[in-house]
Amino acid sequence: MLRVLTELMRMGRTKDSAIMTPPLLGDGEGRFKVQVIGNSGIALAAALGVPYVSLDRLYWEPGWKETPQKEFQAKIRAALDQSDKGWVVDGNYDLKGGNMVSNEATDIVWLDPPLALYFPRIFFRTILRLFGLIPTCSPGCPETFREVFFSKKSILWWCLTNHWKLRKREHARIALMGQKMKRFGGWGGDLRIWMEDVADVCHAKPKGA
Repeated sequence: MLRVLTELMRMGRTKDSAIMTPPLLGDGEGRFKVQVIGNSGIALAAALGVPYVSLDRLYWEPGWKETPQKEFQAKIRAALDQSDKGWVVDGNYDLKGGNMVSNEATDIVWLDPPLALYFPRIFFRTILRLFGLIPTCSPGCPETFREVFFSKKSILWWCLTNHWKLRKREHARIALMGQKMKRFGGWGGDLRIWMEDVADVCHAKPKGA
């Protein structure tokens, strides 16, 4: 893992800049604890070889019941402690789960595509879940026509009404976090380059590292 960190430092790049920057900071000892905001972190977790944790799956109980705050925080703590190699957590539940994830993360990755790009994706994914063609957000939490199209609790309504508020909040946070937090906007070009960098250095690491 130490070699992985060295390679990350060496190969970091962005499409619009010649300045070499690390794709991930890590903790300096070869461990990467990454919080992903705005999309799933499954691919990143697979590339790093660390556990993937979905806060949605920890928070929502069957029947869309909310997990009590103390129990939710205990679930998060157990998930973060499951591996000493690090983790990738997706979601931002700071108000309900506390700052545990963001405080312990070595890196925070904010995926911030235009609403015109990500809303159709969410709509299509929601339709697939509605018909049971892909797994639900959390076990035992199926989508229904009424909640998707006729409720203010709908994920579609939530995305439309919270988009600009969340962008304002995360822009304020990135100013405080400095290099620890990265933002990927646009239509996905910079994100693809970044993921290629992470994948390349991880594939280059020696077996057993």
